[in-house]
Amino acid sequence: MDRSTLLKIPRTRLSYADEMLLVNGCPGVIGLAAVFSGEPPAPDRVRARVAERWSGLERMHQVLDRSAGGARWTVPGPFDPGSHVAVAPAGLDALWGAGVDRPLPGGLPPWRLYVVPGAAYGGDFALALVAQHTLLDGRSLATLMRALVDEPPAARGAARPAPARPGLRAAGRELRTMTAVGQSVPLRPPGEARASVAVRELDTETVRAARRQPADGRGATLNELLVAAVAGALRARYGPVRDWRARDEPVYTAVPCDLRTRTTTAELGNTVTVVRVPLPVDVDGPVARLRACQAALATVPDRAAVHAGVLFPAAEAVRRTGPWVTRLLTGRGRHTCFAATATTALKWPGAAGTFEGRRLVRTVGLPPLQRPGTASFALAQVGDAFTLTVVSHLRPDDAGRLADAVVTEFGAWARTTTPSVR
Repeated sequence: MDRSTLLKIPRTRLSYADEMLLVNGCPGVIGLAAVFSGEPPAPDRVRARVAERWSGLERMHQVLDRSAGGARWTVPGPFDPGSHVAVAPAGLDALWGAGVDRPLPGGLPPWRLYVVPGAAYGGDFALALVAQHTLLDGRSLATLMRALVDEPPAARGAARPAPARPGLRAAGRELRTMTAVGQSVPLRPPGEARASVAVRELDTETVRAARRQPADGRGATLNELLVAAVAGALRARYGPVRDWRARDEPVYTAVPCDLRTRTTTAELGNTVTVVRVPLPVDVDGPVARLRACQAALATVPDRAAVHAGVLFPAAEAVRRTGPWVTRLLTGRGRHTCFAATATTALKWPGAAGTFEGRRLVRTVGLPPLQRPGTASFALAQVGDAFTLTVVSHLRPDDAGRLADAVVTEFGAWARTTTPSVR
C-alpha cells in the first residue's frame, strides 16, 4: 500500500468492540512475544521484515483521532518502521512490567515491536509486539507475529460449524446473565492495589497429563484447564467465596470468544466478544472444579453466537443515537464484580516456524491490566511449550502468588490417575 493510497482512506468510525475498550477506564495494553533460539537479528533486518509483511495491512497504519468530537480511526500516512521497531532496553519481564499499566503514546499507530535481547524462557531473544487493545485483539497479535516468520503458513478457517441463529428469548437470557451481580476479589484496603506481572513455564508432561482429566471423561481443553485452575488459584490465595463477603453471588471470569469466520480468519482489529462464566471457587477438589468449568464453558459457543447475531447488531444501532449510550453500556463492566478475572488461552496458529533461520521455541502473552481488584490470565501454547502470564491489579506481587497457584492446580491434575467420582 503506497502513501497516496493511504491518504485517500477516510476517517472511519470505531466498531462497538473498539469503543467499549476505549472507554473502559483501563490502560488497555496487550502483547505477544515470540521467543527464538540463536543470535538476535539486527534491528534493521527486523524493520525490513516488518515493512515487507505489514505495510499492506490498513489496520497497522491507523491512528486514533479525537479532534472532531468523537473518536475515529484515521490514516495520516504509512507507519515508519524506524519509529515502530526498537531494541528493548532490558529483558522480556522488564518490558512486560514497565508497559502493562501505561498506554502507548499518541501520534503514531498504537503498536510497537521490540527486539528483546537476552536468554529467557528457553530461548536467546524475543520479538515482542505490544499494542493498544483498542487497535488489536489477541488473535490479531498472533496473526501478525505469524506473518513475520520465514515461511508463514496459509491461514486455515475454523472447522467447527456455525451455531444456529439465536432468537430473542436466547438474547434475553444472555442479557440477564451478563448483567447479574457477582463478587469482587477481596482487596483490603482498596488503595493497596498495585500492578504486577508474572510469567511461568508449565512442564509439558504435566500439561499433557492434566489434559487427560477427568480420567473417566473426554479429557479437557486448554481453555477448560485454565479456567478451572484460576478457580483453584483464587481459592488457594483468598479462601472460599463464602468467606469473602456475606453474599451468595458467584465470582465470574471473562472468557474472550473469537467471532471470525472461515473467510475472515486473518482479519485484524477486535472481532471478539466476552462471555461471562462463573468460577467454581467454592467447589472442593481440582477435578470437581474442572468438571464444573467444563459444564459452564460448554454453553459459551451458543452464548457468543447470541452476542454476534443479536446483541452486537442491536448495540451498534442504538449507540448511533449518541455517545451516552456507550457509556451506559459499559457502566456495569466498570465494576470489578462484573468479572473478577479474565482468562485467555492463546495457541500459535500453524507450525512454529523460524525467523531468519532462528527457531521459535515459545510464546509469551501479556493480557491487559483491568481495574483494581482483578487479575488477567493468559496461557500461551506453541508446539509443546506452554507459558502462563498473570497480570494482577491486586495486592503487590499477587501475580506471582496466583501464577504459582495455577501451576499447582495443573500438578494436582497430573498426579490424579484414578477415575474421579461424578
